[in-house]
Amino acid sequence: MSHLSPVPSGEHSPEGTGTALAALLQRSARGDERAFADLYDLTARRVHGLVLRVVRDPAPAREVTQEVYLQAWRTSARYDEAKGSAMSWLMTLAHRRAVDRVRAAEAASRQDTTYHQRTQVVPHDTTAEAAETSIEARRVRTALAELTTVQREALELAYFGGYTHTEVATMLDLPVGTAKTRIRDGLIRLRDAMGVGQ
Repeated sequence: MSHLSPVPSGEHSPEGTGTALAALLQRSARGDERAFADLYDLTARRVHGLVLRVVRDPAPAREVTQEVYLQAWRTSARYDEAKGSAMSWLMTLAHRRAVDRVRAAEAASRQDTTYHQRTQVVPHDTTAEAAETSIEARRVRTALAELTTVQREALELAYFGGYTHTEVATMLDLPVGTAKTRIRDGLIRLRDAMGVGQ
């Protein structure tokens, strides 16, 4: 595949319909570089916008955006139109990769500054608290796995990504009411799966 160009910087980038984007992804999965270039042109501004919002630094955001499209090129055969729109698939890849970049940067920073903390004796109550937090995180992950793909996608953007209902709707190519419904239904299912309030 030819090297991807920088993120389009024109005033307007044409938006493809969900069906058209899905068709471009399917052609990309068969090795059609022209289709992938068209997909990139139609979606890169939105993907880069999401990445920039998470990473908050233009240079790493450009790198992450390129990584997202390289991943999309390599894994386009895994895209399943029945599980969501092509745009939401790309946005999910972008969000995950951007969050990974932020976590990696934070981990590197912590490693530089917390050596003395790691060598100190940890009080028992702190250890117990950390164990409890770990168990709770595991419960949340297990409960999230029980949600439908569309519910999980909307919840991850709204609660882990910190986006508003309107922003989630835009990212997933949905009416705002539909996005709110997915988030609400996902929260209800998540609460039930975790046994909250029972």
